[in-house]
Amino acid sequence: MNLSQFLLILYARKYIILATLLVTVTLTLMVSLSMPKTYQATASVLLNYKGVDPLTGMAMPSQLLPGYMATQIDIISSKNVAGRVVDQLKMAENPTVVDQFKKATGGNGTVRDWLAGLLLHKLDVVPSRESSVVEINFKGADPQFVAAVANAFAEEYQKLSIELKVEPMKKAAAYFNEQTKMLRGNVEAAQSRLSKYQQDNGIVSVDNRLDVESNRLNDLSAQLVSAQGQAMEANSRQGMAQGARGADSPDVAANPLVQNLKVQLAGAESRLAEVGQRLGQNHPQYLSVKAEVDKINANLSTQLRAASNNVGSNAAILQQREASVRAALAAQKAKVLELNRSRDELGVLVKDVESAQRAFDATSQRFSQTRIEGASEQSDIAVLNPATAPLGANGPRVMLNTMLSAFLGVMLGLGFALLTEMIDRRVRSETDMAEVLQMPVLGVIDWTAPKRRRYSAINSLLPRRLRLG
Repeated sequence: MNLSQFLLILYARKYIILATLLVTVTLTLMVSLSMPKTYQATASVLLNYKGVDPLTGMAMPSQLLPGYMATQIDIISSKNVAGRVVDQLKMAENPTVVDQFKKATGGNGTVRDWLAGLLLHKLDVVPSRESSVVEINFKGADPQFVAAVANAFAEEYQKLSIELKVEPMKKAAAYFNEQTKMLRGNVEAAQSRLSKYQQDNGIVSVDNRLDVESNRLNDLSAQLVSAQGQAMEANSRQGMAQGARGADSPDVAANPLVQNLKVQLAGAESRLAEVGQRLGQNHPQYLSVKAEVDKINANLSTQLRAASNNVGSNAAILQQREASVRAALAAQKAKVLELNRSRDELGVLVKDVESAQRAFDATSQRFSQTRIEGASEQSDIAVLNPATAPLGANGPRVMLNTMLSAFLGVMLGLGFALLTEMIDRRVRSETDMAEVLQMPVLGVIDWTAPKRRRYSAINSLLPRRLRLG
């Protein structure tokens, strides 16, 4: 089928198309005029959300931000919000509404849920394309009622958003409160153990006491080294003084009595030699001088032994001092080790106290923060434009419906025309003849049927004088 054939079919079936168009437009117009008027109220809310909590300052993960708007729209159009709107407007308390509910559902379910479903059916939530404004549209037959419902949805959505944020914080605050009490008990127990340990061991300041005892240990170590050196030297002097050549010992030789006796002995021996040259050995003077020499030798020997014993006594004293210093050093070392052990044990207790204190401080801070968040009534949602009662009806849109019905009527008319042509196919041009007979067309006779006289059938039945036309 080419365009000329299509146009010929449309021209031939023009009455069908016009009739279909007329019927469609007429029915649409009648239905539109008979429909009750509907009104639409719009409440605009602003989702002033920046992804940062105003209390904690914590930023929301970036991957959750794209779904924030969709989540808020789902909350607005939730059955929870619709039920709150029913409760706020006290719609379920109306006896007429209760009767309608019983007729519609047979008493199954609750009036609140039934009304919530009806409200959601007439609710339309539209987010702005490039802003954070959401429009809450509600349609109904009463202008004042639709405005009240739209405002109620905005208000209840704002309240619910605060509850959804506050309720978890309240539960978390209760949990942190219990944890804070437990951690406070841990801190007190750790502090009590630390104080008891300090009292039992008489510890005021371990570090200062340890410094004093360490310095004393160092002093004793230095004294022990010095005493050991002196004892070694004294042992050497004692060995020399008590040996075969004790008289040659410097300690013995330096003795003033020994030196004086040696001088006296030298003088006596000199006199004895002089007397021995002059007198015989049996001479009384010789014997007297010799007796003096013997006496001096005896005194010298006594003094040498005494000096040697003094050296030995000095060595014994130094050895005893070394032993005393060594014992004091050992006792001091044990005391320092005990202080180190006490400091380690005290350090463990101090760390326990510090760890318990840090846990308590962190939990207490978190508890304060969650308690503030739980008591906060701040909301990210603000009513930008409250709904007002519409002045004009939103529907039915007679002009728009008429235009759409005209377009639909034309389409239906075309469809009916083509369907009628398919059922009753006729030859309307030489092209149709050529296609049907599969033969070339040699010529076309331009024939027009004669005009039929009006009233010809009636005139044939009437006498000539009474004929019409």
